[in-house]
Amino acid sequence: MLHIVACIKQVPDTKIIKMNPKTNTMDRSSAPAILNPYDSHAVEEAVRLRERYGGVVSVLTMGPPPAVKAIRKCIEIGADEGYMITDRAFAGADTLATSYALTKALEKIASEVRPIDLIICGKMTIDGDTGQVGPGIARRLDMPPLTSVNKVVEINRAEGYAIVHRKLEDGYEVIRSTLPCLFSVEKDINEVPYSTLPNMLRAARYQPHVWAVSDLNDIDKTQLGLKGSPTIVSSVWAPQKPQGGKLLEGTPEEQIQQLLDVVLTRRELFDAVAGGEGS
Repeated sequence: MLHIVACIKQVPDTKIIKMNPKTNTMDRSSAPAILNPYDSHAVEEAVRLRERYGGVVSVLTMGPPPAVKAIRKCIEIGADEGYMITDRAFAGADTLATSYALTKALEKIASEVRPIDLIICGKMTIDGDTGQVGPGIARRLDMPPLTSVNKVVEINRAEGYAIVHRKLEDGYEVIRSTLPCLFSVEKDINEVPYSTLPNMLRAARYQPHVWAVSDLNDIDKTQLGLKGSPTIVSSVWAPQKPQGGKLLEGTPEEQIQQLLDVVLTRRELFDAVAGGEGS
């Protein structure tokens, strides 16, 4: 039976989040916590693959106890089971420590629940934008990482391979990989529909499997949280708003003429300066 695990994360909604002008840090309390948008497409693709081939979809996250809301959102989308690792020892983890902790949880799922055929992650998280956790998990589990996947052509568990389209700047490439493997998917791989009423009712009552550090096997605590995170963020700041500028007025035709006047004036100044430098 095909077993797909989607790794997901609860993140602050970056469309709403503000910066603290005194500390130059993100004010996470200013924005609601949501399921990372890229991860919602990962879960949706896992559900679609289950519908095509049969099997089970599990989701896994690392985070504080309120992250259970993100798991319930995945149950709404159609996931079967949810697993969460939560412990103060995970706090402050960068992508290296995060991939280590998730890998240990995946190993526990594979050994104690059911073997894993496919792991799906979102391309990146909107609060970090690194895209490193998925490939980091694949490296630790010694499985092929297929990044920027925007179409799954075939999953053949019997013969042990997957065929996907991997997005490039000028098209796509067709990749055939052995199973198990890991996909990190683009947003355009699918459209996430509205949740069905039965899924919403199930999600409202759902209680995920919750594990602490002590529940994981062969764990090296020096690789968790801040201790296992070599990345240091020295400062964060919001870009200053541009000053000046001119608001165009009048009809569209008049606005176009005003814009052309500005462009021509600047071109004349540039030519004058360039000519002066060459003389």
